[in-house]
Amino acid sequence: MRLTVVVDNNTLIGENYCGEPGLSFYIEENDMKILFDVGYSDVFIRNAYKMGIDVNDVNLVILSHGHLDHTWGLTYLLENLKLSKYQDADQRIDILAHPLAFCAKMDQGEPIGFIYSEALISKCFNVKSSQTPVWISEKLCYLGQIERTNDFENKKPIGTTFTDGIEQDDYLLDDTALVYKSENGLVIITGCSHSGICNIVEYAKKICQEEKVVDIIGGFHLLSPSAEQLEYTLEYLKNLNPEEVHACHCTDLYSKIALSRAVTVKEVGVGLTLEYK
Repeated sequence: MRLTVVVDNNTLIGENYCGEPGLSFYIEENDMKILFDVGYSDVFIRNAYKMGIDVNDVNLVILSHGHLDHTWGLTYLLENLKLSKYQDADQRIDILAHPLAFCAKMDQGEPIGFIYSEALISKCFNVKSSQTPVWISEKLCYLGQIERTNDFENKKPIGTTFTDGIEQDDYLLDDTALVYKSENGLVIITGCSHSGICNIVEYAKKICQEEKVVDIIGGFHLLSPSAEQLEYTLEYLKNLNPEEVHACHCTDLYSKIALSRAVTVKEVGVGLTLEYK
């Protein structure tokens, strides 16, 4: 599997790419070409073009959850697709997400979620929503709804969400991740980890029946975390002992410095490419 960072808050020195506070990874696995999240503007399109990536070759879009910084780029994806890619049902790109990812989300009176209904998106993409794990290839798995087994993560809601017309606190049940079974152990790929990075890793280990983790790449949702959350996360990751960690997007500097005392933290930015066998 080959993973390229197309959108992140940061960019790597030496390449003229754009960054934004969002996330998008381009993943090549066997004959599959996958976009894991699409940021919230056309930045992923512009960066992909500079990288020689043609979005018309994408087979599958996977959404980690329904927040704007991971989904609003779909507007620009549609604008850059050939007509046949959404007019012809046989050529449409598949979208895989938790069914709750398409629900409206609000925070302090502002929309922060998906801007299209699932019905509208289904007119342009083949929508395949799932709460349960889906094996995309023999080695790559979409985890679906993450089991939340600890008591120090995901304790506070982020705004509200609307399901069946009812507004309720949003604990981001739609937050999901990917796991890749490499020859050396698991690679965990996250969007924002609203489910809790430790919960995600534990669930990935359970689904894959594998204990060893070689890498975790993506957002850890450690933004001014409580002392309790940070302490227990560091303890968990130290015991997990992954070979390295690529924390990015919604992981603040203070948390990265703290993480570096427990695990090997690697630089992440737009243009980074990682390969796993």
